[in-house]
Formats: sequence, C-alpha cells, structure tokens
Amino acid sequence: MRSVGNCHPAAFFLRKRGQIMYLLYLDDSGSAKNPNEEYLVLGGVAVFERQVYWLSESLEAIAKTINPTDPDSVEFHASEIAGGRAPPWNTFKKKEDRINIIQSVLKVLAQDTVGTTAFACAVHKKSFPSDDPMERAFEEVCDRFDHYLRRKYQEDNEKARGLIIIDKTAYETTLQGLARDFRRIGTRWRVIKNLADIPLFVDSRASRIVQLADHVAYSVFRRYQAGDTRLLDVILSSFDAEGGKIHGLVHKQNYDSNCMCPACMSRRIT
Repeated sequence: MRSVGNCHPAAFFLRKRGQIMYLLYLDDSGSAKNPNEEYLVLGGVAVFERQVYWLSESLEAIAKTINPTDPDSVEFHASEIAGGRAPPWNTFKKKEDRINIIQSVLKVLAQDTVGTTAFACAVHKKSFPSDDPMERAFEEVCDRFDHYLRRKYQEDNEKARGLIIIDKTAYETTLQGLARDFRRIGTRWRVIKNLADIPLFVDSRASRIVQLADHVAYSVFRRYQAGDTRLLDVILSSFDAEGGKIHGLVHKQNYDSNCMCPACMSRRIT
C-alpha cells in the first residue's frame, strides 16, 4: 500500500531550500454531536518525511498476517477492530485477540523512536459548551505541532516545516479555514509559522499512517472516555515531551483541577 505524503511537491520544494518536512497525520475518535460520549479526541503522529515508507512497511507486514493473499484489503480502524462485527475482524472471536491487534499497530509507533512523535488532544465537551470540540482540538494540536518544529530549530538547528494530513471529514472546509487563519492571525496563543500549507484530506484506506493516527486517537479516547489505559500505555512515551512535561498530549477540561491523567500531572509537577 502506497502512503500519501512521500511525494508531496512541498517536500521537494523545501528540500531544495535546505529544509526538511514533518508530516502530521491526524484522525479523530468520538463524535462532537453524540450526547452519550463525554469526549472528542483528535490525535495522530508526526513523521519525518523519509520515515513514512518504513512505518508503512511495518504496518503492511501486520496486514499480511491478517490477510496474506490481499493485505491491501485490510484497513486498520481501531474501533472496528475492537467491535469485531465486520470482516476480517469478526473472525477473531475473542475480544483480547482484537485488542492485541490494536496494540501491535500501536507498537509500530512505540518502537520507532527516531523521527516519529505522537500528538493528541482530548476535549471534554461539557467543559466548553460554546466551542466546537473538533475546532478546539485542532487548534491545540496545530499549536503544539508548531511548537515542536520551532523547538527543533532552536535546539538542533533543524530547519523543518510541517504539513498536516487528515482523514476525510465533514470538517474539511472548516479546518482548512482555521489553519489559514492560524498562519495569518494566529491561535489564541501565537501565530503558526511552521506549516507549509493548509491541511490535506485523504481517504484513510490509501494511507497506512492515517490508519496509525486513527489508533493513536482511539487509544486516547478510550483512556478518557472509558478509563481504559491498555492502549494509551503502549504509546505514552511517544508523545512529544520536554523536561518531564508532556506537550504532545493535552487534556482540555475544567471540572477537575486535580486530574491525575499523565497529561495533567506532567504539567503540574514540572
């Protein structure tokens, strides 16, 4: 399966200018309008442009264990794997076997310690009743991705730009407009300076890394929506962090000032 992002023209343009590109693949978990869900999560993984192929190959290897004759037919969608209602996941009768598949996908990220970094924002919807949770999460993730790229230049003199790639969503027009505004006017914190272009929206079936982003978002959603830590624990060390403070994982809520989740705790003790 060929992953989008390998041949984006912006990457070639930036390389000619002595710059490199990080691709931030994002997907969401939860629903903004579902009253039975307290959280919406936007999450994914930032990948150094030359690492996309190798991550995709690692995920392809897992797909071949699911369907050796047609691995391209295997789409890793975490909630569908967990539910086990549709093929090929309904052939795995035990819930624990399906959770193991999700964990094996997440381990591809956890074991790749060079050139890959996770980002996610979990928004407690009732804490911000006047805000659209997807827009709130997108602003947080964009700002933290920009901070990550800016820090790379300050600490490592690495001239990097970022491009955001998102699974197709009804929010496409809204998020493209927001990203444009972030670059011109700024977020509520600062102007975004390190994004090369507005986000690209792709079909997750065409990109193994978008499927990986789906698993990151789902693991964060399960942690905050259901208190299930089995998935997030696999990748917790993959989130962008500095000096013990986790920048890449954000818990947006205003109901518990003593929240003991990793994101909130790291910001209180550092």
